[in-house]
Amino acid sequence: MTLESLQPSPPSLTETAARAEQLRALHASGLVLPNAWDALSARLLQEAGFSAIGTTSAGVAFALGQPDGQVLPRADGLQALARMVAAVQVPVTADLEAGYGHSPEDVAQTVQAAVELGAAGVNLEDATGEAHAPLYPLAAQVARLTAAREAADALGVPLYLNARTDTYFTAFGQDPAERLAETIRRGRAYLQAGADSAFVPGVIDPATVQALREGIGGPVAVMLQAGGPGAPELLAAGACRVSVGPGLLLAALGHLAQLAQTLRTGGTFTPPAALPFAQVQGWFSPAAVS
Repeated sequence: MTLESLQPSPPSLTETAARAEQLRALHASGLVLPNAWDALSARLLQEAGFSAIGTTSAGVAFALGQPDGQVLPRADGLQALARMVAAVQVPVTADLEAGYGHSPEDVAQTVQAAVELGAAGVNLEDATGEAHAPLYPLAAQVARLTAAREAADALGVPLYLNARTDTYFTAFGQDPAERLAETIRRGRAYLQAGADSAFVPGVIDPATVQALREGIGGPVAVMLQAGGPGAPELLAAGACRVSVGPGLLLAALGHLAQLAQTLRTGGTFTPPAALPFAQVQGWFSPAAVS
């Protein structure tokens, strides 16, 4: 048995195109999107009843022993994506950070690879990862998004392109009005470049969500934060999609840390809600994943 024979087989481009259309329809009705970091978490989320799954770049990086922030090698991120796609039958949208490269050509290559592995959608962000210039210039990001759209179109897949701007995460500008105006400017340009929605993490105020939706004039995606408004309130304010980023992973790690501490100090192991081994084993039997 070779290493290649152990790799999951991707769906056909026809299957991926159908999943992309399905993902697009889910956004039209308002999508609550959980984020997975490996095949196991992806399958659990499908079993929980979600109609689509996103990946979390932070979660994937952490699970592979790397920090978040465009440090993980592209090949490692794509291999993780392939395993998540293979573990489920619902559409998967991939968090590709900034495309694992600065140039439009880099982004096109990354998107092409993700689509060929079965991604029905992707996130692409305008954060550079560089402290002196945290955001790509608008024209540069427009060119990168255009390249992403063209790469998917060339494969015949109507990829759902979620264009993220980090204007709020990087605290762009000197005041909230300036930040809102720049976010609207970028969101409009990203939609014109071929994006399906503008993703603005860091925004949880429903009034701001509504202002972004009206100002951008197109779909806006946001991310849940602990202690903030729930998905129904954000969707009612105008969001087309509400995701959780690395939130589920961090919550799971918090639970694991508590169990580990109890095991270390008391020698006991009494998890309150453990899944049966046979149930999880069954998720990955040949019949279940075919």
